[in-house]
This record gives sequence, C-alpha cells and structure tokens, in this order.
Amino acid sequence: MNRRTVRLRTTSADSTRDAAAALAELARPGDLLLLVGDLGSGKTAFCQGFGRGLGVDEQITSPTFALVQSYTGRLDLNHLDVYRLQQVGEAHDLGLSELLDDGGVTLIEWGDTITAVLPADFLEVHLQAAGDPEHRSIDLVAVGPTWSARVRSVRTALDPWLDEAAAGPEDGAGSC
Repeated sequence: MNRRTVRLRTTSADSTRDAAAALAELARPGDLLLLVGDLGSGKTAFCQGFGRGLGVDEQITSPTFALVQSYTGRLDLNHLDVYRLQQVGEAHDLGLSELLDDGGVTLIEWGDTITAVLPADFLEVHLQAAGDPEHRSIDLVAVGPTWSARVRSVRTALDPWLDEAAAGPEDGAGSC
C-alpha cells in the first residue's frame, strides 16, 4: 500500500484549526480522513477548523455520545467518533457506507480502529502533544491513490505549518 507522510507542527488549538481549514480547501466529494491521537490531542479542534474551511457555520462538537454529526458547507461534513464502538462491525450500524457514498467529506475520530471496514484510500491524521501542552505534531499520512496524488498540493497549502526538521525529500519522505 502506497503511503506518503507530511509532518506539521502547530503551536495552539487555533493554529491546529487554521491548518485544518487550509487542508479543507483541498477537500473533494467522497474524501475520508481518519483522526488518530490520544484523548485531548486535538482531534475535535482539527475537525472544527476543517469544517470552517468547508464553510460550515454551525459549532462543531465532539460526537462522542451521538457518534455521528453532519454539517452543511461547500461540501457536507460527516463527523464520526467511533471511540465507544465495541466491535468493528458496529461501524456498519452507523450507516457508514451511506455516509461514505453521499458525496460529502467524512472525518472519523479514532478511525484507525475500524480500518478493516473502510476503503483503502484515505488521509490518516495523527495528532500528538509536542512538548508544550498547546503544541501539536501532526502527521498526515496519505494512504491510497486519492490523497497520495495530492501530497504536493497538501505540502503547498500547509506550508506555514510544515515541520521541515522532521521531513525528508518530498518524493517518498516519511514513507511508512
């Protein structure tokens, strides 16, 4: 499986939202993003910024208890949180197939736990604390052809947040 990584560094929750909003400018119908990170790592802040970049006017909150929230913007945004699912198969009960086929963009918090039932074409967003409590290291891992073809555009759109010290040459850098 083809994987390419872009590493970012943000210095506040607002900076994380701004980077996500810039990434949302590249979003296309049917895009899938998996958000990975510990509790408090910035997954919901990332979703808020991404929604802002899509023109969503509503307040985006974590769907931990609702499991699925949908928002309207330039593209519809489906925001899922699968943390509480007991089994991978429960993802189907959320209407996941329909959400992925509706022409919107789908962001799944804790999405790495259900990759077995997802298409093998997504952007995996790894968020983690980086020293200071407000600083985040964000690895964007392009899996499959759709996001892999956009790595150069992603690097350009996210240039202000690129962590060049952790990156290698663009073609194949950070390959997993």
